[in-house]
Amino acid sequence: MAEEAEKPNDEQKDKAEIKQSDKVLYSLEILSSIKESQSQHGLRHGDYQRYRQYCARRLRRIRKSLRFVHASKHRFHQRKLTVDVITDSKFLLLPLVNAERAWAYAMQLRHLANTEPRKRFHLIKRLKKAALHAAALAELCQHDICDVRTKLEAQAYSAWMTGNLKFELQEWQEALDVFSEAKTIYEKLASALPDEVKTLYLQRADEITPNVRYCAYNLGDGSTDIEDLVKLRVHAGDQDLLVGKLDEVLAQSREQQAEMMKEITWRGQTIPVKNEKVRVFILQSQESSREIERAESFEQKMELFDSLLMACKDVQQIIKDELKTDGDKAKRSHKSEAQVANMEFLLSYISFIRLSKTIDRNQLMAESFKTELDTEDTKKELEKGRRKATKPDDLIRLYDILLQNVSDLLEIQGLADDVELSQQLGTQSLAFRAHRCFYIAEMYRIAKKWGEATGLYDRCVTRATGALDQYKLLSEPNVKEVTSLQDLLVKARGRKCTTHASSILEMQEIEQKMEGAKLEEAKPLLSRLNTYSEDPNPLLVSFPPDFEPVPCKPLFFDLAVNHIQFPSLKDHVEKKKAGGITGFVNRLIWGSSK
Repeated sequence: MAEEAEKPNDEQKDKAEIKQSDKVLYSLEILSSIKESQSQHGLRHGDYQRYRQYCARRLRRIRKSLRFVHASKHRFHQRKLTVDVITDSKFLLLPLVNAERAWAYAMQLRHLANTEPRKRFHLIKRLKKAALHAAALAELCQHDICDVRTKLEAQAYSAWMTGNLKFELQEWQEALDVFSEAKTIYEKLASALPDEVKTLYLQRADEITPNVRYCAYNLGDGSTDIEDLVKLRVHAGDQDLLVGKLDEVLAQSREQQAEMMKEITWRGQTIPVKNEKVRVFILQSQESSREIERAESFEQKMELFDSLLMACKDVQQIIKDELKTDGDKAKRSHKSEAQVANMEFLLSYISFIRLSKTIDRNQLMAESFKTELDTEDTKKELEKGRRKATKPDDLIRLYDILLQNVSDLLEIQGLADDVELSQQLGTQSLAFRAHRCFYIAEMYRIAKKWGEATGLYDRCVTRATGALDQYKLLSEPNVKEVTSLQDLLVKARGRKCTTHASSILEMQEIEQKMEGAKLEEAKPLLSRLNTYSEDPNPLLVSFPPDFEPVPCKPLFFDLAVNHIQFPSLKDHVEKKKAGGITGFVNRLIWGSSK
């Protein structure tokens, strides 16, 4: 009897094992799916509102395709997503898209929270909602319905979303733990997956690294300082939560340093700086060169330049407004005249910073254009039509702007008497003219105007040599500009030789063509009907027709008519006789006509 009782239990176990072996494991590539959606629907340009609206539309489409809508004919009936309901991998998209929609809304509110502090409360609510949906996705995937990769991805995604919430709430230890967990999972996935997809997971792990370091900095472990925070700000990329926190910390540190800075020294003159915003900007301009050097891409460097120049413009307006008020006070007291002089000197200093940074920015653009103009990969992309062509005209225009910036620097009040600075700016202007001359010559070379191009290359060599000689006379020459001029000199000499050789080859080709050309004119087909010749485009008739001699029409000159005397015809002319009383009276008064 005991053996008979054990048999049904064994049969049930076998049936359960068969069902487990037949069970389908669903798979969902979470990270690649959301990255593709983000890049195609707004986040490439930072448009979180567009991405949020896309998530809402996609969520509705998924629910309708799965017939898993909440509403019925008469009332709303919420349907909960459980493991028993899932019959397709599309069901896993429901919590994922919900989390992405809530997260996108939070990032949209992040931009508004800078001007409206109340928006931060709404932002935190949306991040909580996103973390709940991500946790629900991870809980569903932990069951036996998904494969191992999907489980790990869901766990990492949930940890990352929870880390964003803790990061905004400033719970640094919890944020550090979940961010570290997400980073570890993504690194393990990258090591286990093939090379075609591992880059995406490594990139995600690199994005999480600045968050981990910032949390460690706030916990005060001593491993991260202000310099590291500046580096994190450069590498933060599109992580708006981290960028906002880093900007706040850097602004606070600059304000603390600005409280200690009471005056500045420039061109041998020391003046006090009372306005706090002006002091903060001066510290920002001093740190900007290091931040730009740390930036890896051209876009990041241009963004740093643009933000600095915008801040410089605001500070200039602040100083001008103070000058107006101090100018009115100067009419009343002698003490205010000194204050006005200090403010004017400070305005000249800020203008000098602005123009200097503008020159550096334009030089960076010029270097970028040069690499695009000379790189073979760029030329291939231009031929395929993937990008806009960079022409020598763009560089000519850019060097015109640089020359204008140098002339504006010389017009700043107080700088005309500075001999050393004037000599430095004059040398820089000559270097810019040499670069401009080179690219004008490039434009003529492309147009195959060899004579003009050769002359301009020769002038470029002369100007570059003169600029290098003047740089040797300076006390602190710019190494980058000297190196650029040396490269330009080598390139201009080479192009001059190649242009001269091209002109000679073109003349030889023309002479060869002239020698091989037939001197005899081709006869029209009408005049050589009996002669066969292989001519693809024969001349049928000569047009306009040739002149032919024709007989001249005789002319008769009547020379005798001038010597002939014709007979008189008076006798043949009829005479009229007047009669009656009228004729009688006329004869009495006027006499007879005879």
